[in-house]
Parts: sequence; C-alpha cells; structure tokens
Amino acid sequence: MTLQALDKNTSTPEQRFLLPGYYTWEEFETIENLTADAAGLRITYFDGCIEFMTLGEQHEMIKSVIGILLALYFFEKGINFIPVGSATRRAKEKSASFEPDESYYIGEKKENPDLAIEVNITSGSIDKLEKYKRFNITEVWFWENNQFLLFHLRNDNYEQISQSELLPDLDIELLAKCIVMPSIIEARREFMQGMKK
Repeated sequence: MTLQALDKNTSTPEQRFLLPGYYTWEEFETIENLTADAAGLRITYFDGCIEFMTLGEQHEMIKSVIGILLALYFFEKGINFIPVGSATRRAKEKSASFEPDESYYIGEKKENPDLAIEVNITSGSIDKLEKYKRFNITEVWFWENNQFLLFHLRNDNYEQISQSELLPDLDIELLAKCIVMPSIIEARREFMQGMKK
C-alpha cells in the first residue's frame, strides 16, 4: 500500500488562466495579496489583464536544466554573469508585473537584466514581448516545443534572431538538444564537449 502511494505522481501540470475583465493596479495588488500564500502560483499583470499560472514539474525541470547548462557556458567561456532567476519585474508606471523563469545580468548589474528566459509548456495569453520591452531587456528567449525562439531588442522593437547576439559563441541547437536529454550527466558531458569544438 505504501509503495503504491509513493509511486503516484503528485505534481500538478502547468496551467494558465486569464482572469476576465480589466483591473487597475490597486485591484491587482489586492488580488496579489489575497493569493500571496498560494504555493506554486505565479501572477502576472499587464495593461489591466491578470493571468494566473501554476508551475508544474516539467516546467521547473526544464527551467533548472537551462540554468545549469547556461552557468556551465558562462564559467567555461569566462563570462561574468549575475543570475537573478525569476526575480519580479514590477512597475506601476509601466503597468506591468511579471517573473521570467530565468534572467541574467551579463557583465555587471544594470537597471534591468540583459537576458530573460521563459519556459512555455502551455501557450500564454498575455503579450510576452511587450512586457519585456517596457523593461528594456535586451534579449528574450522562449522555450517552446523543445526549441528556443530568440528575440533581440533593436530600435524599441524585438526582432526574431537565430543566434544570440549577447552570447554569439553559444550553440543554441546544442543547448536545446542537451536540455531534452534524459540524463543531466550525459547532457552536461555533451554540452561541454560541444563547447570545446
């Protein structure tokens, strides 16, 4: 009986829900305070829209593996970086509050991170690039369908790019391949070998 209980998967899948209606910043703060104790719940505010998201195990696993492999890349290449994870980007005057899954200052700390990464297991409903543009984040990467979509901020608009301009030596295809490998040890080995080619 105990073994069966341990074998059951207790992780909930990622889910997104857009709250119907328009909300002021003050109403958003009230809702945020009411849900503050809800574990695993992320709340996003953008131009009056409120979105709730639960974080599933698959989401957290992919986010963590991306962070591990990027840290290996930074160390191997001798690039100074400051990982700030999912630190909230929030400003009433920008009408936005959200958390990237991973974010980094590259070089030194600035007003906002240089790179933000979002893992999308389910499709989102809030305009993701617009909220990043308001915080002047240079590059935004989306992980969707086992691949990266990269965007670089240029002339106040994001352009889709195939190769990171912040990290031009990073093999994005190799990174994506290693993220989906079943063994983190094998993924690390292949990623390190690929960097040395």
